Amino acid sequence: MIRELTLHGGMPALAYGEGPPLVFIRTILPNAGNPTGMSRLTETRQLNRLTRGRTIYSIGRRPGRKAGTTMADLAADVAEAILRKFREPVEVMGFSTGGSIALQVAADRPDAVTKLVACATAYRLGPVGKQVQRDYRDRLARGDYRGAISALVPGWVDKPLPQKLLKQFMSLDTSTPEDPDGMIAMLDAEDGCDVDCEKIAAPTLLIAGDRDRFHPRDLVEQTAHRIPDATLKLYPGRGHVNVVRDKSFYPDIIRFLVNR
Repeated sequence: MIRELTLHGGMPALAYGEGPPLVFIRTILPNAGNPTGMSRLTETRQLNRLTRGRTIYSIGRRPGRKAGTTMADLAADVAEAILRKFREPVEVMGFSTGGSIALQVAADRPDAVTKLVACATAYRLGPVGKQVQRDYRDRLARGDYRGAISALVPGWVDKPLPQKLLKQFMSLDTSTPEDPDGMIAMLDAEDGCDVDCEKIAAPTLLIAGDRDRFHPRDLVEQTAHRIPDATLKLYPGRGHVNVVRDKSFYPDIIRFLVNR
């Protein structure tokens, strides 16, 4: 059964499973609230594979975040929600931008994190990632919502023809984000992200694809090297989005959470 919750500061959350908590930080989504429809179904399918005797609390962004928000601000929101809800540190996991926030939480608030799983992320964005996300952000700011989603395509694939076809397909999406200001705030925060990974005390599992264009291999390897207790799993041939499709993705996470 999935439970709906609201954490400190109005932060939306969904709880999956039963047992000790693992906090999963969502990536950038059009809505500040909990996902619905296909987005919710996708999240449920993914997180149910990781419950295994624990409760996964999937959390979104605090409502009302505006321009000027920093990664430290987003991390503080998560840490405060954790400590007010659980009164003790917990396991924390994030994917993409959620992974960047998770790294920042572990660096800034070691009192909130026992173990860290950071996927498809690094201590900062790579050059392609910055360019793509700035284009995405600027289109959102102009109200060009159809063009915004297609602007992300160069971060997903690198060959011109697949890029062109995928952009044409993505441009068919005419939906309007419910919280564009919150999305822009998160994009700006990640654009300025530069996590001091040496401060991360929690045992950390870093998972990435070696063809990730947002967070290229060299930055991922630097991130793992700078975290005192890090294990790096680098999947060959995987990019930013399809890293979750690797057969080792879920088993690697489960082993890390159970054995460390």
